[in-house]
Amino acid sequence: MTPQQQFDYKMKWMPGYMVTLHSDLRSQGIDWCKLWMNPIHWKHTKWTNVYEDTFHFEKLAQAKGLVEKFPEYAKLVEH
Repeated sequence: MTPQQQFDYKMKWMPGYMVTLHSDLRSQGIDWCKLWMNPIHWKHTKWTNVYEDTFHFEKLAQAKGLVEKFPEYAKLVEH
């Protein structure tokens, strides 16, 4: 899949299911996503609020996985 195709695919499901995570855990969150998912199924956005980053996922199960990994610092955003 070319970078353009990846971008187009992500734009079809964005914003998807959102999880906020404390910014101190940014690296661990990104590493977890890289380990368990294909890059086309998630996106990370820095500093969406004070001390907070947002991860976007295509599927609810993926979002719940990150929340389960960091239960005290991650929160599923209802929209």
